[in-house]
Amino acid sequence: MLQNEDIFSWESWVEIPKNSDFSLQNLPYCIFSTADNHTKKIGIGIGEYVIDLHQAQELNFFDGIDFPQNFFLNDALNDFISLGKVITNTIREIIMFDLKKENGTADSENILFDHQNQILIPQKNAIFHLPVKIGDYTDFYSSREHATNVGTMFRDPNNALLPNWLHLPVAYHGRASSIIVSGTDIYRPKGQTKAPDAEKPIFQATKLLDFELEMGFIVGKGTDLGENITTENAEEHIFGMVLFNDWSARDIQTWEYVPLGPFLAKNFASAMSPWVVVMEALEYFKVETPPQSEVLDYLKFKGKKSFDIQLEVFIKPQNSEEKLVSTSNHKFLYWNISQQLAHHTVNGCNMNVGDLCASGTISGSTPDSYGSMLELTWRGTKPILMHDNTERKFINDYDTVIMRGFCEKNGKRIGFGEVSNFVLPAKS
Repeated sequence: MLQNEDIFSWESWVEIPKNSDFSLQNLPYCIFSTADNHTKKIGIGIGEYVIDLHQAQELNFFDGIDFPQNFFLNDALNDFISLGKVITNTIREIIMFDLKKENGTADSENILFDHQNQILIPQKNAIFHLPVKIGDYTDFYSSREHATNVGTMFRDPNNALLPNWLHLPVAYHGRASSIIVSGTDIYRPKGQTKAPDAEKPIFQATKLLDFELEMGFIVGKGTDLGENITTENAEEHIFGMVLFNDWSARDIQTWEYVPLGPFLAKNFASAMSPWVVVMEALEYFKVETPPQSEVLDYLKFKGKKSFDIQLEVFIKPQNSEEKLVSTSNHKFLYWNISQQLAHHTVNGCNMNVGDLCASGTISGSTPDSYGSMLELTWRGTKPILMHDNTERKFINDYDTVIMRGFCEKNGKRIGFGEVSNFVLPAKS
C-alpha cells in the first residue's frame, strides 16, 4: 500500500501550481461535466485538471479491474463508493503511481501520460456537481467553544453548556433535498420571527442570515438496522470529507427551535464543496482530540482521531474584494468523527452509502476563530469592516460567502477546494 511509503517526497509529471489544493498526495473525487458535454462523470482532481475516469476506462486504463461498461458515466459517487475501500483505494493508488514524475516518459507505456490531452480536463472548463446522492443528513453540534458561546449569549453564562453536552455528541436530522453544491446561488429565506418586545410573531425575510463553518463526512459503508458502529471501526465506514456551510437564519431559528429544534431556519440551503477528500489522504494529518471528561465506554477511543485541517471563511461584498473573517481548524472539535458515528448508530440506526454527517459549527477559543457571524459579531454588537468600508453584522444580499480548507505537511498541501455561495434577495 502506498501509505507505507514516503509519498510526500513524490512529484508529478503534471504541472501543479504552488499551494494547489490538488497535489499528487490528495487526488480527491468529484462529479463533473463540461459545457460541450453535459453528461456527468466521475473525476479526480490533480493540479488544475480533472482526470476523466470514463475516458481513462475507454482507453483501457482499468484493464484487470472488472468494471461494467460506462461505469464512470455517473451523476453521483455512490456506486463507486459502494465498491468498497479495497477497490477505491487501489484505483487511487494506481493513478497516483502513474502520475509520479518518474513514470511520465515517452517510453513508460503510461496511458495517463500518453493520452493526457484526452484524459486531463482543465478545471476551468469543468462544471462541478453535488458529488453524492445524499439519502440522509445529520448535523452535529460538536464544538465546545461554539456551544459555549451560544449558551453564553442566549442562556446563563455560568451554565452555558446544557447538562447533556459533555456526555454525548448532540445532533439533529436535517433536510437532504436542499443540500447544494458550491457555486449555487441562494435566496434569502423567509419565515416567522418575533422580536423580544413583540406580542406576536410576523412573517418576513430573515434579517439575520448567517453562515456556519462546518465539515462533513460521507458514509462509505452502510449498516443494517440494529447494527452499530464502534469508535474503533468508524473510519472503515467513512469514505471521505467535504467542506460544508450550514446556512442559518438566526431570527427565524430563535422563534421556532423550542421544543424540537431548527426547521425553516436551516432547511432552505446547506452547501458543500464538490471535492471529496478520502480518509486515506488525511491519515497523515491526524492529531489528538481535545481532552474529554464524563465519556461513557461506547464513546471512548484509542489513538489519534481528529484532523489538523485549517479552515478559512471570507465574505465578498458585490464589487469588492473578499475579506478574511475567520480562521479555524477541524482539530478544535470536542467530539471527533469516530465518536459522532458511534453515537449515531449505538441505538441500531442503520447508515447508507452517501449519507452525510456534518460537524456543526467549528469555532476555536479566540474571537478570530469563531465559525459564525453570530459569534464573530457577538449578536451584531461588534460589526466587521469590509474592504469597501461597509460593515457586516450578518450576511447581506449580494454577498458571497467563501469557505476554504486544507492540510499541509512537508511542503505538500491537501485541500478541499472551496464552498462558495452568492446571496440573492428573498423571492417575492
